Amino acid sequence: MNKTDSAVRITHIPTNTVVQCQNERSQTQNKAVAMQLLKSKLIELEERKRSEELAKARGEVKDVAWGSQIRSYVLHPYTMVKDHRTEHEVGDVNRVLDGDIDSFVRDYLEKTAASSAS
Repeated sequence: MNKTDSAVRITHIPTNTVVQCQNERSQTQNKAVAMQLLKSKLIELEERKRSEELAKARGEVKDVAWGSQIRSYVLHPYTMVKDHRTEHEVGDVNRVLDGDIDSFVRDYLEKTAASSAS
C-alpha cells in the first residue's frame, strides 16, 4: 500500500500560534486549509485583544437592574432630581428633563477627578 504523509503544520512566529491540517489528500490542499485556519485564529485573537482594550477603556460596567439608576426624578408631591453618584440635587425637574444636565456632569467629573488624584 502506497501512503504519503501530507500533513501540514504552520506556526505564526509573532504570536506563536500553531495550526495543522491533515484532512485533505494533497499537501497543497492541507496547506490552503491550514492557512485559512491560521487567518481565522489571528482574526479572533485580534478581536479579543480589541474587545479587552475597549473593556479597559470603558471601565467598570454595572448591571442594568432595579436600584442601579444614576438619577432619581421626583415629580409629585414636590419636584427634585438627585444624582446618586455625587449626591447632587436640583429642584427644577423641567429644566433637567429639557436637557440641562451640565451641573450633574460637572459634579461627576469633579468627583472622579478628585478620586483619581488622591
